[in-house]
Amino acid sequence: MAALPDLITVEHFRQLPEDGEFACELHHGEMVRMTRPRLAHERLQRRLARLLEAALPSFEIGVENAFRPLAEFDLRAADVAAVSAARAAAADPEDNLHGAPDLVFEVKSPSNSPRRLQELASLCLANGAIEFWIVDRALKSITVVQRDGSRETYGVDAKISLAAFGGASLSVKAVFE
Repeated sequence: MAALPDLITVEHFRQLPEDGEFACELHHGEMVRMTRPRLAHERLQRRLARLLEAALPSFEIGVENAFRPLAEFDLRAADVAAVSAARAAAADPEDNLHGAPDLVFEVKSPSNSPRRLQELASLCLANGAIEFWIVDRALKSITVVQRDGSRETYGVDAKISLAAFGGASLSVKAVFE
């Protein structure tokens, strides 16, 4: 029987040297190398963040926002995240947000398999997220996954309700302009 690898805690992970070529995350106690996003991906993240800042003034919006969905063995970064001002204010500034952000956005990229997106959505929704959005640049669509597992995909002409976050709506077209 093969020996199990040692689990890495967030504390230990933070002591590891940075890897300039890859961004690293901690997934279930294991270090995972992530490719750095391309320029189009970064631009989409910034555009989405600007739109959310205008639509959700009572939330802190972050790009590559670090969070700890599972306190000891997970440290990840959301492409874009929205965290209520109250939760953000209560977070330890010398740590990262515990639990998932209230609203998590993942921009589809070649490194995101459908299984990986499903696992990430499940992890986030089970640990504090109200909704998980998958932004697909190629199809110019956004899929919203709810806590009950239901999902709806919105095309470029649709508007997505932000009522669960105290906002009005977000135009899918504006995300991709």
